[in-house]
Amino acid sequence: MERGRHRRRHSVTGWSKVILATALMTIALAPAAASAPEGHGTLTVDIGNVRVARGIVHVDVCPEATFLKEDCPWSGDAAARLGETRVSVRNLPAGRYAVQVFLDENGNRKVDRGLFGIPKEGIGFSNDARIRFGPPKFAEAAFTFDGTSKVIRLNLRYFTGPSGPPSR
Repeated sequence: MERGRHRRRHSVTGWSKVILATALMTIALAPAAASAPEGHGTLTVDIGNVRVARGIVHVDVCPEATFLKEDCPWSGDAAARLGETRVSVRNLPAGRYAVQVFLDENGNRKVDRGLFGIPKEGIGFSNDARIRFGPPKFAEAAFTFDGTSKVIRLNLRYFTGPSGPPSR
C-alpha cells in the first residue's frame, strides 16, 4: 500500500510541474505579445539638419484630430546629434498620420517661441511639409502607415539663430 501512495504523489507532482512550466511559459511570452500586438509596428524617423548636439529631438505621431496639438497619442525622444538624429516610435497601429518634430535644445519639453509665436528652436513635419505663414495642413504632412516597420525622413527648419549644422 505504501508504494501506491508514493506513486500517486509522484504522479501529482509530475502534473504540478507541467502546469507550473506552462504557466511560466505563458507569463514569459505575455510581455512579448503585449508589446507588439498584431498590426502594430515601429516608425523610425530620421531627422536631418539638427544644428546642435544638445537637448533632445522630440517626435509626435498624430492622427488628424490631434495634429498640431500637444496630446498626440504616440511619441518618442532621442538625444540630439549634430547633423542627423534617429527617433523610433514603437507599437504604432496601422493608420494615417502626420509627424511633428522639434529640437528641444534647453530640455524644457516645449517649443520655445519668440515674437509673434515664431519658434526659436528647430521644427519639422513629415513629408518635409512647407511652413509658410504658419504650420502645414494635415494633408500636406500625412502619410499611411501599414502597421509594419517603416522609415521616414524630414529636416528641421529654423527661424532664428543658425539654420543647421556648421559647415565643415
